[in-house]
Amino acid sequence: MRCLIQRVSGASVTVDGQVVGEIAHGMLVLVCAMAGDDETHAERLAKKIVSLRIFRDEQDRMNRSLLDIGGQALIVSQFTLAADTSRGNRPGFSSAAPPEQGNALYERFCDLVTGHGVTVAKGEFGADMAVSLTNDGPVTIWLDV
Repeated sequence: MRCLIQRVSGASVTVDGQVVGEIAHGMLVLVCAMAGDDETHAERLAKKIVSLRIFRDEQDRMNRSLLDIGGQALIVSQFTLAADTSRGNRPGFSSAAPPEQGNALYERFCDLVTGHGVTVAKGEFGADMAVSLTNDGPVTIWLDV
């Protein structure tokens, strides 16, 4: 699985003019299931996300995790993270998992993060979504597992 995370002071996702997911302090996680991914990939990514020390401690160092600060996660499916731009100017997405598998892994990943004790808000798989965020830092990190 592949994801892009951003440390945020707030984030929301809107579908058809309605807010479907919103968080305060925590992490925006844009996630893509890749072809060949399975539940073990979702498990590893969930553990990494909740344990990643990207939040400030008392000395203003990135030394605290989402669990340490009691932060929230807004998890949004984003198949375009699978973009292959190696040929031409139009990205290809054939390395993304098929939609049915992608949705199942997305939902499982969300459940796993919740299972670690993090409050999770979600986007809507396959929908045209508008994501709004305030990047804190800014801190933006790319992860592949």
